[in-house]
Amino acid sequence: MIPADILPLKNSIAPADPAALADAVRAAYDASKPLYPIGGGTSLHYGLPAKEPGEGLSLAGLSRVIDYPARDMTVTVEAGVKMQTLADLLATERQRLPIDVPQASQATIGGVVATNWNGPRRYGQGSVRDHVIGISAVDGRGMPFHGGGRVVKNVAGYDFCKLLTGSLGTLGVITEITLKLKPQPEQQALLACSVADGAAAERLLAALVHSQSAPTAIELLAGPTWQSEPAFAALDPAGPESLIVVVCLEGTASEVEYMVRQLSAEWLALGVEVPLVLGESARTWRRIVEFSADGDAPLVLKASVVPSGVVSLVQAARQVDPACSILAHAGNGTVFIKFAQFPAQGLSRTLVSQLQPAAAAQRGHLVVLSNPSGAEMTHQSMWGAIDAPLDLMGAIKRKFDPKDILNRGRFVYV
Repeated sequence: MIPADILPLKNSIAPADPAALADAVRAAYDASKPLYPIGGGTSLHYGLPAKEPGEGLSLAGLSRVIDYPARDMTVTVEAGVKMQTLADLLATERQRLPIDVPQASQATIGGVVATNWNGPRRYGQGSVRDHVIGISAVDGRGMPFHGGGRVVKNVAGYDFCKLLTGSLGTLGVITEITLKLKPQPEQQALLACSVADGAAAERLLAALVHSQSAPTAIELLAGPTWQSEPAFAALDPAGPESLIVVVCLEGTASEVEYMVRQLSAEWLALGVEVPLVLGESARTWRRIVEFSADGDAPLVLKASVVPSGVVSLVQAARQVDPACSILAHAGNGTVFIKFAQFPAQGLSRTLVSQLQPAAAAQRGHLVVLSNPSGAEMTHQSMWGAIDAPLDLMGAIKRKFDPKDILNRGRFVYV
């Protein structure tokens, strides 16, 4: 079900192949009517609500696996392939795309690339941009184009892969993607501990930079969601400002065993009394991955700051809403904040006067990931003060989509 307050659709179409999709975009271009690309529908609240009625362009019909040369550790798929379907396919060859996304049974690879979604493993395994080595798309005139290729060592032409990643479907509708893969690790372990406050968390996070272990992910958790998580019941919260640090370790069985011992010893030297090795790591990991989409929070924010600024931003968010729940990919600087209630002083005032400046102070920015109420969704509240060459971005947009038909009004262009 597409929320009408997010996308006011007159109707929707689902082309069966890239050629039919190009025809549909060309028809919209000729008629100068907006088109709203739709993947799995899991990130529709991300971006400004569309103001102009238009046509939905579903990618559901583009769900084929084009090529999977497992020995080359690459795969080429159409944009509508579900992330869980892709994961299941790769698992047959003990390979993976290490990009963890919530609602993987619905989310599509095209949507993941278009929204530049990166999960907790980005710290050790790289971003989605690092894994996209070839891409095909249709621009706003209905003209197909592509960049990269199906081999890892490919430097031909302009880097459309990076340009389209994170463009929210406003430069072109992605139809096909080639991905670089990684081998599945033999074993995974999660090591967790509770710390009294932000200062203690800073010490642990800073020490991880020089650790003899090699974390795949470093997570910092705060708030009621995590205090009630059964997996952390054995941790003794040290007070109302306590936080939980979780480190993901992956590799062969012997490598993981060594890293658990090594990191436990390092934490003990820093005053952590009882590091916890989680026995049900798969369930806890899913909870971490699903956090941003789980439940019906009235407001979810996403901040991107320098890793050294994560704790400061967590503290700023808890000052605004002491009952909020937070998940931070502390090694990357990505922070998700789920409010317990919609800010009493309003969204714009909360963001513009408090949280966006707090993110900017840590050389980052903050955006609205989900606001089901739709209240106060302005360009400023959604994207903040964007430190980017908007004139250049606008010029590129006009080259790819001269009539502004693709996701009109939903992204940063003004």
